[in-house]
Amino acid sequence: MKRKIYYFSLCILMVSFLEACHMIDVPVTTKLTPDVFPQDSLQFIQSAGTSYAALRGNYALDYWFMQTLSTDEAILPARGGNWYDNQNYLMLHYHSWTPDHPWTASCWSWLSRIIGTTNQALAILKESIPANASYKNSTIAELRMVRALSYFMMMDLYGNIPLDTLYGDFTPHPTTPRAQVFNFIESEINTVLPYLSEDTGPVMYGRCNKYMAYALLAKMYLNAEVYTGTARTNDCIAACDKIISSNKYFIEPMSSYLRMFYPENGPQMKEFIFAIPFDPAATPLSGTNGYMYRARYEIPRSERAKFGMPYNPAGAESTLPEFYAHFDDPNDVRNKQWLTGPQYMNDGVTPILSTPLTPKEYDEKSTDTSSVKRTYQVVLTPEVILRRSVAAFDCGNDEISWNMGYRNTKFYPDASSVTRNQNNDMPVFRYSDIILMKAEAILRGGSPTLGHTAPSLVKMVRDNRSTSASWDDVSLEQLYEERCREFVAETWHRNDMIRFGKYEGQWGYKTNAETYRRIFPVPTNAKVLNTTLTQNPGY
Repeated sequence: MKRKIYYFSLCILMVSFLEACHMIDVPVTTKLTPDVFPQDSLQFIQSAGTSYAALRGNYALDYWFMQTLSTDEAILPARGGNWYDNQNYLMLHYHSWTPDHPWTASCWSWLSRIIGTTNQALAILKESIPANASYKNSTIAELRMVRALSYFMMMDLYGNIPLDTLYGDFTPHPTTPRAQVFNFIESEINTVLPYLSEDTGPVMYGRCNKYMAYALLAKMYLNAEVYTGTARTNDCIAACDKIISSNKYFIEPMSSYLRMFYPENGPQMKEFIFAIPFDPAATPLSGTNGYMYRARYEIPRSERAKFGMPYNPAGAESTLPEFYAHFDDPNDVRNKQWLTGPQYMNDGVTPILSTPLTPKEYDEKSTDTSSVKRTYQVVLTPEVILRRSVAAFDCGNDEISWNMGYRNTKFYPDASSVTRNQNNDMPVFRYSDIILMKAEAILRGGSPTLGHTAPSLVKMVRDNRSTSASWDDVSLEQLYEERCREFVAETWHRNDMIRFGKYEGQWGYKTNAETYRRIFPVPTNAKVLNTTLTQNPGY
């Protein structure tokens, strides 16, 4: 049984969570006050847990949709009308979203909630924790890192966003330019770095330590030219070196790569610098969903028995051939996270069969109207074809349509959960990312350090993923493809595509090349609540 910090189970506080970034003139009906709580070190930790629970909220669902379905990594089409969902997924694929797009609005609301919740916790703790308490600075620093990460994710998605760090301030906060938000986050991290814990392992699992802060800085500096117009490659390398030189994290070997993402993952994973724990038994924080539903979307309907799932998966989401083409090394362990072609049970011999189907149930375009039913081996095909209706983003409702597209099983189904919710924790920062970010920064003009070169760094990762011969050299394009293989399904692909200049490309049915789509619009409901917000260009 894995050990983790169940911070979300501590969040029993009935408070009025303020969505500080865009909610104004909201009456406070209840308040967490220092005279009633917290009063001791355990309660201080409990009050900090509300911020972590808020962070957990929509990360594995809404945020995953935004960062993944807007890229060539995944597509979620309708199947006979199922999953059309008011064009939610269609808009992400076609890059046609508007300020009224539901996931755009829900992610803004969720990230605002984290920031508002953290502002509240900070206001209480700054007043409540005695000035001479040894844990005061570290507790406050940890919470400010949660807020910094939330601002980073919001800046990455929306670009220009409001800044608010004061709990109880109902003054409308106007939109702040992206470069200024970047500077604010950088300043926050550098301010709290001296006070963050250097501990790793179970005690700090799922919490922000010093190395998580350096990982966030590295990610910001690698993308600095996108965010601010100024490259910061040497700063990225310096932040990566802080983590590398600590000797506290290691690349998982080939034998345990896939296990990093299984339901029993946790603090034993040597690569996890910062992960968000999930547990189907946890109660979501008010205003968030808290779900980890990956297998529900990715496992074909016919493969419930293969994975021992206690519910019927939907299997609506798949990858696209353009993305799967990166998995071209037959000796790479990362290939094993995909379901492709004819499907078999875990013995590799017993074919997985469909339920008995008439010819038209198997192929709705068949001219055979016979009522005779037969079974077919399930075969997943690479192409995703909108056979029923391109306009409705609809593949159809027959066996052929439901089996279109290869499926990713990285976040392996949780057979222990009686609901669709899973126990798999989601890594945000992994050591492999640090290694590949440093390699990329060197390729982009940064100065090599610690005796590393771009090829030697990439070799560290690839030697633990494939038995094929190591590369003698590496280009930016090869590094991009390696990142596709290494971080598929981990919410980083949109970030990578933008940095590598590929987000305006064509894949699937998407042809839109509008560069303003690199950031999402300020949602309509946010502008209604805060009229000082300025809409992003193009929207």
